[in-house]
Amino acid sequence: MALTRVAVLGSTGSIGRATLSVIDRHTDRFQVVAVCAHGSVDDVAAQVVKYGVPVAVMADPEALNGIDDLPDAEWRSGHAAVLEVVEDVNVDVVVNAIVGSAGLEATLAALRAGKRLALANKESLVAGGPLVMEAAREGGGELIPIDSEHSAILQCLQGHDSGSVARLVLTASGGPFRGLEASELEGVGPEDALRHPTWDMGEKITVDSATLANKALEVIEAHFLYGIDYDNIEAIVHPQSIVHSFVEFTDGSVLAQLGFPTMELPILYALSHPERVADASLRTFDPIRFSPLTFEEIDRERFGLFTLGVEAGVRGGTAPALFNAANEIAVEAFLSRDIRFVDMPEVVAHVLATVPKRNVETVDDVLEADAGARGAARDFVCSRRSLTGG
Repeated sequence: MALTRVAVLGSTGSIGRATLSVIDRHTDRFQVVAVCAHGSVDDVAAQVVKYGVPVAVMADPEALNGIDDLPDAEWRSGHAAVLEVVEDVNVDVVVNAIVGSAGLEATLAALRAGKRLALANKESLVAGGPLVMEAAREGGGELIPIDSEHSAILQCLQGHDSGSVARLVLTASGGPFRGLEASELEGVGPEDALRHPTWDMGEKITVDSATLANKALEVIEAHFLYGIDYDNIEAIVHPQSIVHSFVEFTDGSVLAQLGFPTMELPILYALSHPERVADASLRTFDPIRFSPLTFEEIDRERFGLFTLGVEAGVRGGTAPALFNAANEIAVEAFLSRDIRFVDMPEVVAHVLATVPKRNVETVDDVLEADAGARGAARDFVCSRRSLTGG
């Protein structure tokens, strides 16, 4: 069996590290041929040594300046170098685990080059959904989601077409603030938001889980990935994080995918799809230990970012890109303590109300919306700081 050659973008983040760990357990099937990160040269160098990676790319064009003592590999830098790796004929699968909308161009390049794209960068699909799906059609690329909820839907849909789907139901853990009253959220800090009860993830996605912005992004993703109308996509809270999604079919039957909450399972499935690869390292689900499984409605008033995100998806055009970019700035401001947790929806609502929505026809449409939203969000954060004396 020929090895599947994998390039890992965002290799130093939580998904990137988990991907390398999964591949390291299955070297008879997969080979890491390239790792890419923004500027963490030391971390990438350690990965090159540990996994014997032949190509290492730093997206920051100046990251390698003045550094001579690097492990044996082909080192490249700059945005163009990242795209060259994505399009390389020696790469079969591109894992896009870049954080934020910066991953859009790599997503488009991989699909246009006919690659299998294992997508963890949900923001690129959210911001440029029409472009991403068009690139997949044009280039013949295969889009496989790494996200646990969308991996669950993909698994449930095997053998079924989208015309037989009546409804998709995504599950959310509810994050660390699920049981708090609205007044109690006013005093929570970054250290509280980063204590996720069931998942171990990077800072940005962990805060998104605390605000439920992450679930809004996933609703938008599901719309594009599976061609389902927003009216037929729902999200509910499931604190145990065992059921990752439900698919209800037109005959009333409902399928769900269950499993212990680990990103390594959807990563492995994205690499091997439609096959399943045995992995004794992955924890098995014990139905007795994890019972009972419970479900709740999302409190849309307490978690305003969820409502804003879904509304942006329904509006379409560049509205999802505006939501995504404004949310990224709000998360940054919260983590740096420039705004409170409860201020984040105000930042995003301001951007959605003041930055005009446009149709998405080119990458520039998305990038301009992204830049406009970030500028408006930063200005709003600064105005809040000046009013509060921060």
